[in-house]
Amino acid sequence: MSYNNLRSVPVYRKALELCIMSRELASYVSNKDLLHLYQSNSLRDIMADAILTDAILIPQQIARAESSNSLAVRRKSARFINIMTRNILSYCNGLEKDGVKEKEYLNLLRKEIRSFRRSFKKWRKSIGPAGSSGSWGFNDYLY
Repeated sequence: MSYNNLRSVPVYRKALELCIMSRELASYVSNKDLLHLYQSNSLRDIMADAILTDAILIPQQIARAESSNSLAVRRKSARFINIMTRNILSYCNGLEKDGVKEKEYLNLLRKEIRSFRRSFKKWRKSIGPAGSSGSWGFNDYLY
């Protein structure tokens, strides 16, 4: 699928919005250059970097799933995206506990994740049912 066709997929557009919001939050909570957050020893910088990294991986996984004809690849991408959204929410909680004063910024990101998840659920259903041969769980990773 080409980039222009990918931009017509609603969940991909929502994922890009989530990336933008994550980048803005990361730049707010850290006064360092975003490209060098991974080098910091500050817990706040590490969490900001993790939010940014996970948010960037989401549209990549959507593109991977949309370009694949394999149901297994599409399911794995969907599971991975689900994990990344939960991670971002956990990092938001971590930043809140670390003392980020303006919690409304964290709440805005949480709201964006909820909005993304609604779109994601519709997209995930379009991939196909879980069926009997494979589940939406983590069984593929246990063997």
